Amino acid sequence: MAEVLLFHHAQGLTSGVREFAETLRRAGHTVHLPDLYEGRVYDDLQEGVAHAQATGFDVIIERGRAAAGGLPGELVYAGFSLGVLPAQMLAQTRAGAVGALLFHSCVPVSEFGGAWPEGVPVQVHGMDADEFFVEEGDLDAARELVRTTADAELFLYPGDGHLFADGSLPAYDEGAAALLTERVLGFLDRVK
Repeated sequence: MAEVLLFHHAQGLTSGVREFAETLRRAGHTVHLPDLYEGRVYDDLQEGVAHAQATGFDVIIERGRAAAGGLPGELVYAGFSLGVLPAQMLAQTRAGAVGALLFHSCVPVSEFGGAWPEGVPVQVHGMDADEFFVEEGDLDAARELVRTTADAELFLYPGDGHLFADGSLPAYDEGAAALLTERVLGFLDRVK
């Protein structure tokens, strides 16, 4: 089975992110779930974003790198929204990556050194009317990643919920989250 390093979104390590990790574990995968916020969880997305900005995105990325430090290189790196930053950075720069799962976000590969690494499959999941995903350039970055990478998939779900796969938040979309989970489990079975 696959070994996954999963990073939470801007609201912190919510019960919904923990439950998603448990779903992967019940399917037989090993999941590491670091807390990039040192115990802080926010009920409101804007409060979480403000915390991330005050902390500094470079600090959050570095905390992600540190979380990977004691783990084997052969990992699938996964992240929800803000967590895509350390996940994508590690998938692109840490030797041995076996895959990447980018939920609700995608940044241009140029942010972490240029081209996507050969032989590292990636999936990007987002909603087609999510203002953060569509209007802030993430969708464009995902489309470019798919265009330039042999084993890259972009899955768009109907709706405007940003964190639609987190069952503890108001943006949760049960149908879209179930389909995302099915696709993720198929991906993990393929890369193990």
